[in-house]
Amino acid sequence: MNVCASAVYIAVLAELNPLEPITSVPLVTLHLGAWDLVVSNHATMVAVTALVLLLGIPLAMRSPKIVPRGFQNLVESICVFLREEMARPLLGPHTDQYVGYLWTVFFFILSLNLLAMIPTEKIICLVTGRRSHFGGPATANIWITGALGCITFLMVNVYGVRRHGFFHYLAHLAPPSPGWLLPLVYPLELLSMFVRPFTLAIRLFANIVAGHMVLATILGLIFIFQNLGVAAISVLASVALSFLELLVAFLQAYIFAFLSALYIGSSVSTEH
Repeated sequence: MNVCASAVYIAVLAELNPLEPITSVPLVTLHLGAWDLVVSNHATMVAVTALVLLLGIPLAMRSPKIVPRGFQNLVESICVFLREEMARPLLGPHTDQYVGYLWTVFFFILSLNLLAMIPTEKIICLVTGRRSHFGGPATANIWITGALGCITFLMVNVYGVRRHGFFHYLAHLAPPSPGWLLPLVYPLELLSMFVRPFTLAIRLFANIVAGHMVLATILGLIFIFQNLGVAAISVLASVALSFLELLVAFLQAYIFAFLSALYIGSSVSTEH
């Protein structure tokens, strides 16, 4: 009996994988001629998030009011805060011209993070009785955060070239420096420009991965110790961490938008 219990215990431990909630899993494979297009759970969440925003934001603003209420009030408050408190100090008179991208990237990342907190795969499993991989944190996928970083990189340079012209933008990429320092400063500035999308991607990716892994590990302690006291502590800690993850969801979206505004501001400033 003890041998059987030990075998079951080992099997349960073997099934515990804190990486499972953040792993990209193929859901559908589309055959397009000689190409196979694999749609993963994270790609599906990106599409769902885009659909939610395309429907939700216009719905919130469908009948503007002088004194907004409810969801419209929430959206307008966030937009005004991002424009006046975050973007305007960095972009100055160019704020209204570029704040649209900052709003878009903030709400998109925030929605991805919030939807990732809904255990859709567990809900579908309980309802249908079948294992499902639908859902998961798309921002825990380095390819998706990398794509977001590359989009910001593209927007920063497009805005800078449109503002100053291609040759003027490249010629003034480095800050004013003595002539003998310019051969050193210019390559460093050029390198930092290409490093920025990587820092944006890795920061967002690492924070989301860490949060979900810690949450999965703490819940896994219930199956490891199989003790009522440990289970109670794990559940309470998971609830507390979920609130912390809610804060992280907003914070990471804000940091990404803030750094994007900082980079855009540096590329379109008159001192460039």
